[in-house]
Amino acid sequence: MNVSYNGDNDTSRAWVKDFVAGLSDEDMAHPVGEHWTIAVGLAHLAFWDRQWCAKLEEWQRTGVVLVPTLRQEYNRINDGMLPWWREISPAQARHEVIAAMEAMDATIAGLSPFVVDGILAKRPRTIQRTVHRHEHIGEIQRALGREA
Repeated sequence: MNVSYNGDNDTSRAWVKDFVAGLSDEDMAHPVGEHWTIAVGLAHLAFWDRQWCAKLEEWQRTGVVLVPTLRQEYNRINDGMLPWWREISPAQARHEVIAAMEAMDATIAGLSPFVVDGILAKRPRTIQRTVHRHEHIGEIQRALGREA
């Protein structure tokens, strides 16, 4: 089994960690789109890494991989979490995004090949975390005028 996603996840986690370390509290309040700030974007990343981490642990335990497919359900969850994410302090957002990534990547690295194959067949970005990370950190960089 090709496990290059572990190296890619490690690389993207280090990239995000370095980027986040350079964000000031003022940066964290900077808007990213109409409703989000940088802190909200980081809280979003942390939330979804924590959610998928719990789901991965369930799949590892049960051997059953069921991936929700309705995109609008993810959007409803994001919309419902927005008030919570807006209340997270800049320091907590910086800490939690890295802690959640570390937990997620460690969980992925410990998955059985059976579970990984099942997830990759249905929703590869659940295992290949770099996709979600680059999507949102790219938005944040563009909002700050710091495109990579």
